[in-house]
Amino acid sequence: MSVRVQPITRDDHLAFVTARPSASHTQVPSWGEVKPDWLPESLGWFDEGGQLVGAALALLRPVPGPKVPGLRRYLAYLPEGPLIDWQPPGLAGLLEPMLEHLRARGAFTVRMGPPVVVRRWDAEAVKTAIAAPAARRLRDVRPTSYDPRAGQVADVLRRMGWRQTEPGGADGFAAGQPRYVFQVPFAGRSLEDVRGGLNQQWRRNITKSEKAGVKVERGGYQDLPAFHELYTETAVRDRFRPRPLPYFQRMWNALTAEHPDRMRLYLAHHDGEVLAAATMLTVGEHAWYSYGASTTRRREVQASSAVQWRMMTDAYELGAAVYDLRGITDTLEESGHLLGLLRFKVGTGGEAVEYLGEWDFPLNRLLYRALNLYLTLR
Repeated sequence: MSVRVQPITRDDHLAFVTARPSASHTQVPSWGEVKPDWLPESLGWFDEGGQLVGAALALLRPVPGPKVPGLRRYLAYLPEGPLIDWQPPGLAGLLEPMLEHLRARGAFTVRMGPPVVVRRWDAEAVKTAIAAPAARRLRDVRPTSYDPRAGQVADVLRRMGWRQTEPGGADGFAAGQPRYVFQVPFAGRSLEDVRGGLNQQWRRNITKSEKAGVKVERGGYQDLPAFHELYTETAVRDRFRPRPLPYFQRMWNALTAEHPDRMRLYLAHHDGEVLAAATMLTVGEHAWYSYGASTTRRREVQASSAVQWRMMTDAYELGAAVYDLRGITDTLEESGHLLGLLRFKVGTGGEAVEYLGEWDFPLNRLLYRALNLYLTLR
């Protein structure tokens, strides 16, 4: 099938995403407004009959340096995209016109994250792996299920000249979107089944929060400062660099303008004080736990557990087929400081999921090597 790739309107892009069961929140048009340092472009794939058969949000990051008309160069990034048919037959014919369009646009490198699942490990398999002294990485543990088509996709990409980026550093996290995530499947299950799938500690904590009188309410734009205060405290405690408040304000304005339920904010109150808060994103039948925040004060009332259960309940009522807790480490060693986060997510009774990861296509090898050197030094 011969296809052409060209810019499309935001409305056409959104209509394509809306017609799909789900897509990544990083592939909706509004996500481009969340990233002000990147130039967003909605791309469409058209078949010989003029039918739109694919779409993507491409983010273009200018190379630092003086602006010379006609000589601007960009890193083109398609996070968790593009939204195309990822079946191996014909895949090269879909990606080649994308590369040509982005080359003409001034891109020196294209990075994408195919939304292709490779392997899954159910909660029991992950718990067994954590307890096994010889297990060091999740990727080395026998999966519960494996999709051989993912390997075929990887073979096509390598033959085309794409290069797979490293899956992450010592903690297993990639520099871009996470390769390993933890998801709770909702499809075909009642809400009672979902609660019953939580481990004993999760169920006990939810019950404690209910008995303690923790109230979880939906917040709005005006509540983002309260969320951010807890988020900053969490960042110090868990040793990560927090995003500034304007980032979340920009995200709220962009996403909720596109769809009122694209982003939600939840706050857990106890005795007049906000003890925990979190954001949830939804696109179609997919819901994500995006950012979480909490204080160490009154931890015994389990406010964070109350927030999680409320978000899971609301996601279920919105028709979500999956509740995604996002990135996890694939490091299983006790010394890994993120192992506790993995244990926390395993308690939901869901499954660890490995995606195909992110891939680079160097259109200008000299600039591509310079980019990698810059990233290494940074």
